[in-house]
Amino acid sequence: MSKDELLKQKDKLLEIYNSTHSKSRKPVLLTKKEKRILGIGKDEGRASLSFARISSRKVKIVLDLIRGKDLDEAYGMLKNTPKAASDILLKLLKSAEANAVNNNDLDRDKLYVAEVFANQGPSLKRVRPRARGSAFKIRKRTSHITLVLKERK
Repeated sequence: MSKDELLKQKDKLLEIYNSTHSKSRKPVLLTKKEKRILGIGKDEGRASLSFARISSRKVKIVLDLIRGKDLDEAYGMLKNTPKAASDILLKLLKSAEANAVNNNDLDRDKLYVAEVFANQGPSLKRVRPRARGSAFKIRKRTSHITLVLKERK
């Protein structure tokens, strides 16, 4: 559809987008072009990291600390947490803040961590030699991390 057709059907598309699917209860998917024209996603700053070389279980421990916190409080927690995931999440938080402030013109003082989650990525399979010619498998796990900042009302 062209931009004019999408703008004419804006109310109908927004109503469809806000409704949920009857079985999965997930919102209806729109294309990237439809989201941009309708202005969906302009109220948040989003950053994601794929294939981070750390297990998602280890990341989730730190994620639970910052979920729902204000931006400055989340920075303080990540800087003082002695976990390997905190350095990765600190970079991701800075990126999400820059996306929110520069791309979407949101107020930095009102930002908070609205959504943050880590999914399991593919495992790198390695082999460790053991006694008497045998070998053990080693799975080096990866994760996909997503962080979303929104403005408090």
